[in-house]
Amino acid sequence: MKLLPGYERKHQKVAPLSVFAQRMLGATGFAVCVMSVVLLIGIAGYHWLAGLDWIDSLLEASMILGGMGPVNPITTTSAKLFASGYALFSGLVFIGIMGILLTPVIHRIMHKFHVQ
Repeated sequence: MKLLPGYERKHQKVAPLSVFAQRMLGATGFAVCVMSVVLLIGIAGYHWLAGLDWIDSLLEASMILGGMGPVNPITTTSAKLFASGYALFSGLVFIGIMGILLTPVIHRIMHKFHVQ
């Protein structure tokens, strides 16, 4: 039974740098896909619920997702509820993305400590 597919076990040697680079590339690709989907959700919500233009919706969603805060005033109740939920959701997505990106790095560091 494999605990982590694609990762070496404690008794195995540290993977070569090329394998580590592939893992980082895969993690980065997955993170970009997740961020793109979340950004599209934000763009659609700000466009349809807040009545912002597409480019303003992109700016608003990007700023919230990046942790910078809102840019445009939100006036309707539904838009405010969406903005509140999207901000909380974006915070959780940020934590998840950092976990995805740091997994290969932390694994490599921890594995080097356990190699005999």
